[in-house]
Amino acid sequence: MSQSLDTLGEQLIAFRHELHRFPELSNQEFETTARIRQQLEQHQIRVLDLPLKTGLVAEIGAESGPLMVLRSDIDALPIEEQSDVSFRSERPGVMHACGHDFHSSAALGAAILLKQQEDTLPGRVRILFQAAEETGQGAPDVVATGALDDAVAIFGIHNDPSLPPGVIGSKAGPLTAAVDRFDISITGMGSHAAKPHQGNDPIVIAAQIVSAAQTLISRNAPSGDNAVVSITQIHSGSTWNVIPDSAWLEGTVRSFSQETRERLEQRFREIVQGIGAAFAAEVKFNWHAGPPSVVNDAHWADFALQQASASGFEARVVEASPIGEDFAFYQQQLPGAFMMIGTGEPYALHHPAFRINDDVLLPTSRYLANLAVAALKSLS
Repeated sequence: MSQSLDTLGEQLIAFRHELHRFPELSNQEFETTARIRQQLEQHQIRVLDLPLKTGLVAEIGAESGPLMVLRSDIDALPIEEQSDVSFRSERPGVMHACGHDFHSSAALGAAILLKQQEDTLPGRVRILFQAAEETGQGAPDVVATGALDDAVAIFGIHNDPSLPPGVIGSKAGPLTAAVDRFDISITGMGSHAAKPHQGNDPIVIAAQIVSAAQTLISRNAPSGDNAVVSITQIHSGSTWNVIPDSAWLEGTVRSFSQETRERLEQRFREIVQGIGAAFAAEVKFNWHAGPPSVVNDAHWADFALQQASASGFEARVVEASPIGEDFAFYQQQLPGAFMMIGTGEPYALHHPAFRINDDVLLPTSRYLANLAVAALKSLS
C-alpha cells in the first residue's frame, strides 16, 4: 500500500506539472478537460454526460445511498509567469497563478483513491472539475446542469500560501467575501487648461467621487462587519494643457453579509449620482454583481476540520478573507464547507512568481478521499 501511494504521489505531481505547463483561461480549458478525462478513463472512473463547454464531473460509488460532492477548479489567469520552476508555463501571458492545477490534481488523486474502495462506499461521490472560477461564472454553469440536485453536501478547497504546510484552515460562517465590481463614467465638458471656467472638469468630479467613496465603509457598514472599497483604475485626458470632456473609474467592493452588500451598492449609487447632479455632469454608475460570500455550514465546517486532524493535518480555525470564490453559488443550493490548504510559499495568489509546494499534493488527495468517505458513513 505504501508503494502504491508513493507511485500515486509521483503521478499526481507529474500531472500537475503538465497542467502548469499548458494553462488555459476561463471557458477555454479544452485541453485541460481532455487531460483530466483521459486520466479518469485510465482508472475506469465514470464521467457524467453533462452539457458543459469545458470542465467535467466524475462519479464514484453505488447508485443508491447519499451523494457527496467534492469540487475543484481548473482555469488559469492572464499573467506572464516569472517563476523559476522547470515546468513553467509554455503559454505566453497565461499562468496557473492561483493553484488551480494543484486543486484539480488533488481532486484527481482523491478520485483514484475513492475508486480503489468503490465497492465499500456507502453512497456516491461526485467530483467537480469546474471551469471558469476566475470569472465567477463556472459554478452557476455546473448548477444549471442539475449535477447537484440530489447531493447532501459539498466540500471545496483552495491552497493558501500564508498557512504552513500540514495545516488545513476553515471556519463556520463567512469565509470569503462577496465580490462586486463597479465602473463609473463621467461626461463633463472639455476646455483649455488655462480656462477651466469654460468647461466642466471631469477630473475634479472623479476626485470628489474617489474621496466620497472612502466614507462608504466608515459611515455605512457596521463596525464589526468587514468590508472593502477599492478604486483601481482612473482614466482621463491625454495631454498637459487640455481639460478632457470625460473620465472613467473602475474598482471593487468586498463584503461578508448580504445586508451590508446591498447597503453599500445603494449608498455608492446615491453618492455618485448626487455628485454628478451637484456638478451638473452626466454620471453613469454600473454595478456588476459577482459571487456572494462563501458561508460555511457550521456542522460541515466542524466535520471537515475534524477529518483534517484525523488525516494527519493540523486543523486551524482561520479568519475570513476578502478574496472571492464562486464556490458560494453551490452553497446557495446545498450546505457545505470550504477549506484552505496550507502550502507555506512566499508569493501570494495571483503573483507572477507564485508556486505550490508539491509535498502537500498527495496528503491533500488523501484528505479529500477520507473526508468524502467519512461524510458518507455519517449519513448511512
